[in-house]
Amino acid sequence: MHAEKVVVIGAGIGGLTAAVDLARRGADVLVLERAASPGGKMRHINVAGALIDAGPTVFTMRWIFEGLFSDAGRRIEDFLTLRPAEILARHAWRQGGRLDLFADIDRSADAIAAFASAEDAQGYRDFCARAADIYRTLRGPFMASQRPSPIELVRRVGFSNLGAMWRTAPFQTFSSALATHFRDKRLRQLFGRYATYVGSSPFLAPATLMLVAHVEQDGVWLVEGGMRKVADALCALGASQGARYRFNAEVREIAVERGRVSGVALADGTKFAADAVVFNGDAQALSQGLLGADARGAVPRTKPGARSLSAITWCTRARVSGFPLLHHNVFFAEDYAAEFAAIFRDRRITQWPTVYICAQDRGAEDALPPGAAERLLLLINAPADGDTRAFNPAEYMPRVWELLRDSGLDLAHAEGENVPTSPDGFEKLFPASGGALYGRANHGSMASFARLGAASRVPGLYLAGGSVHPGAGVPMAAMSGRLAAARVLEGSRRRRS
Repeated sequence: MHAEKVVVIGAGIGGLTAAVDLARRGADVLVLERAASPGGKMRHINVAGALIDAGPTVFTMRWIFEGLFSDAGRRIEDFLTLRPAEILARHAWRQGGRLDLFADIDRSADAIAAFASAEDAQGYRDFCARAADIYRTLRGPFMASQRPSPIELVRRVGFSNLGAMWRTAPFQTFSSALATHFRDKRLRQLFGRYATYVGSSPFLAPATLMLVAHVEQDGVWLVEGGMRKVADALCALGASQGARYRFNAEVREIAVERGRVSGVALADGTKFAADAVVFNGDAQALSQGLLGADARGAVPRTKPGARSLSAITWCTRARVSGFPLLHHNVFFAEDYAAEFAAIFRDRRITQWPTVYICAQDRGAEDALPPGAAERLLLLINAPADGDTRAFNPAEYMPRVWELLRDSGLDLAHAEGENVPTSPDGFEKLFPASGGALYGRANHGSMASFARLGAASRVPGLYLAGGSVHPGAGVPMAAMSGRLAAARVLEGSRRRRS
């Protein structure tokens, strides 16, 4: 029997998981990636000989990956060494205060009581219960399923369970929901930051995103060797199932014949026939014609104003003093609302942005020698306008360093040991995104339904990655790849029946 020929464009997490499922089900799978290695946004940057994770830094929803490996007859432990994080993150405020959040709810509640009040500690417990309820309601019917319409989601949840559907709070903003749980402004900042995990403002995103809190409490894992090891593991898993990979291979065109995908052409002129193509890139690259005229109508065009957050990042080796960093750290200024108004309304970076630091040598089993330079990723939020203007990271670095010093942290790095990436840099890496790191922003009650599904308008062309359902983030991108593979296989069965 003829094996389905499938070309996967892009070796990001969605493309890699799609390749695994397709290959294990008997498809002839070729993954084409224009970069020199797999991972997409899950990339390393070499800074003075040290490899620093420059993309995602948090590994959650382990069950998605365990299912992928198990279905392929393998164990995730054979490919990755994962250690649970006892402390989820350390948070500090320029105006004063420091708070650790723990994987254990009781420990976090005790810490919040000491940091703020007993009332806020109870508010945290109530918040956690509400987040868990939303997660349970949406995990199967939404996150692990093909994109539904609002009516279809209600049907999946069950008409007899409309109370649970209502409790997902799609018509309430995240910030207003937090105000019902926390009196302390700093706690509203801390938990509001969960909206940024999907590139959104807590003042515009629906309260449904409270489920992110439960995702973290369900387990945050540190990956030995860094997050890039996850991409390497998925690539190896796919190869064990028969998938083939070609790197430094930029796809110039998706070919369509008689109204259906027929193959792809590389920038060097090489052509590959295909019965189906999975595109694992920002879906707007299709609508902008970057993959050829035939694929331009595959998806509707998204207005730039609907894009999610971008960022300015610095990968650096620095000597740290004055503040006890953990693996994940967040430093807040005073006016959180101003930060998001600046980005989404004024299209600029606020004067005092929130700073995230991933201290990648913290949490490792081997202790860091005293005074040694550490591998750090620093990140601030930025508007996704990288396709229309250039951002100068040097303009923002003094603000970042000053906020950190005001919070008690001093960083000293040598010349040449600091590599920035700005929205225009992310646009070059991920064309048509404008530098948006999460696809569409999740703003408004219907935003979750505005993301594209796995099947495009062009027969035989399918979509995976953070710009499509079920959304942004490493586990969601992985799930998108599995959903795309399922649609490819479903289409193959229909054509043969």
